[in-house]
Amino acid sequence: MNIKLAVEVASELCKRFEGCYLTPYLCPAGVATIGYGATYYSDGTAVTLKDAPITKEQAKSLLLWMVETRYLPAVIRLCPEIDTPERLAAIIDFAFNLGSGALKASTLRLKINAGHWTDVPSQLFRWNKAGGRVLRGLTNRRAAEAALI
Repeated sequence: MNIKLAVEVASELCKRFEGCYLTPYLCPAGVATIGYGATYYSDGTAVTLKDAPITKEQAKSLLLWMVETRYLPAVIRLCPEIDTPERLAAIIDFAFNLGSGALKASTLRLKINAGHWTDVPSQLFRWNKAGGRVLRGLTNRRAAEAALI
């Protein structure tokens, strides 16, 4: 499998749906965040609201680092049956958005590992709510992921 392609596609999905913020901000969960959804830097230091702004290139590097070192390994470990770079990218983006814990505990993971790929899109779309409300942005993100399945 072409892991490099999976990382590139997943990173582009993350960029598209996360947006890029060069100064620290509080995400909806109340966590200090910077760049494309980073809550910590590659040295392990947590992002704080007092941190200096970063450049667009630093944001891209941080995103790539998170995908390669955190989400790619987690998805491969949790879903070893993923068979194409596009599918891998979609599930990496899902884990980036919701956390690998959500993937680990999901029916989505069971469907992937059973090879029931026709069931995967409907499982993705179950994750389009926040606070019990359907959000258009999450629905669009799930649609982009499902299109890669």
